[in-house]
Amino acid sequence: MKNVAATSTSAALILNAPYVFSRSKPVTLRVLGTHVTLQEELRQQAMRELGINLEFTAMGSAAVLQKAAAAPHSFDLYEQWSDSINVLWHAGSIQPIEIERLKYWNEINPLTKTGKIVPSAKYGAGDSPNKLLYVQQDGSLGKAASSKVSFMPYVHNVDSFGYNTNFIKPEEAYKTESWGWLLDDANRGRVALVNAPTIGIFDAALAAQAKGLMKFGDIANMTIDEIDTLFSILLEKKRNGQFAGFWTSVPQSVEFMTNKRVHIQSMFSPAVSACRGQGVPVRYASPKEGYRAWHGVMCLSAMTNGHVKDAAYDYMNWWLSGYPGAFIARQGYYISNPERSRSLMHRNEWDYWYDGKQSNTQLKGTDGRVSVEAGEIRDGGSYVKRFSNIAVWNTVMDNYDYSLDRWFELLNA
Repeated sequence: MKNVAATSTSAALILNAPYVFSRSKPVTLRVLGTHVTLQEELRQQAMRELGINLEFTAMGSAAVLQKAAAAPHSFDLYEQWSDSINVLWHAGSIQPIEIERLKYWNEINPLTKTGKIVPSAKYGAGDSPNKLLYVQQDGSLGKAASSKVSFMPYVHNVDSFGYNTNFIKPEEAYKTESWGWLLDDANRGRVALVNAPTIGIFDAALAAQAKGLMKFGDIANMTIDEIDTLFSILLEKKRNGQFAGFWTSVPQSVEFMTNKRVHIQSMFSPAVSACRGQGVPVRYASPKEGYRAWHGVMCLSAMTNGHVKDAAYDYMNWWLSGYPGAFIARQGYYISNPERSRSLMHRNEWDYWYDGKQSNTQLKGTDGRVSVEAGEIRDGGSYVKRFSNIAVWNTVMDNYDYSLDRWFELLNA
């Protein structure tokens, strides 16, 4: 991170001349993120409603973070997950966001601001979003409320793994489904992990712990010895042919599953919907050990200013205005102020995606294909149920740099 910060500082010094925009032409806003949210329908709708030009650059999780940290001049807004925040903040790649300019701030639910969707929910290990949200007086990030935040909260979800029920018998949610299946010999050669070091490492750690291969003092902040033990296990598993691949984007994970390269893998909700839309019976597991949770973050580049900065606030506010939340729900994601999207969803959609009730009709995903059949109940149940069972949040650990080296060692082994 020190190297990244140095690179970012140099870039800022070179490129600190203010942008000049013509008031007679629409502002162009450059958004860097992943395929999860950077979808063409959203781009077109936002441009129609806001009267701006939007340029989307979608890449895999690791590539997005690397580019944003090293080159803040290359984007105006950054969309990804909260585990990005510490890296970007320390690199000086993003600037504080003023709460008074966020139109729907008071509608944002307690998950972001307190770390819990309801008081009875589990916090989960690691960086719940409230720990990284507010800009403190000394310039650090923390829980204490202030007038500025490091990110605008928007989409979020809990992740686990998906499995093809043509090859793996369905088990019971929260009781017998287990992260340990990723390292089970019965699935050898048909397993994939997400190739994102701050995410894949937790899927692997949860699997190793579930199989009884090791234990962690704090799974969200592993010691050097724990990292070494974990990667010894993973390297041995890889040499024995456990893994069929490591995917870097949602489309690639869909391809892995639809061409039967894998039977079980780390997955994101949009990929599950896409597979079902293509007739592949993928079940999204509700592990008895708990989910790996993440919270979407929308961040302002440190280089964004002037009319582009104004447009960036307009775009951030648009994301919480209703339409995007209703759209993104159809791929299984939640929005931070869901009630504003409720009226834009069919009752059956709301009942299925948010309340975990049985669907009375077929439901289509964001790609227009049927992803839910009549009679189905959402894997894991309701919004509250799913976010009450968090094992760990996506987190950048203290030993992140060391874990990164070990991750690439695993990829290259």
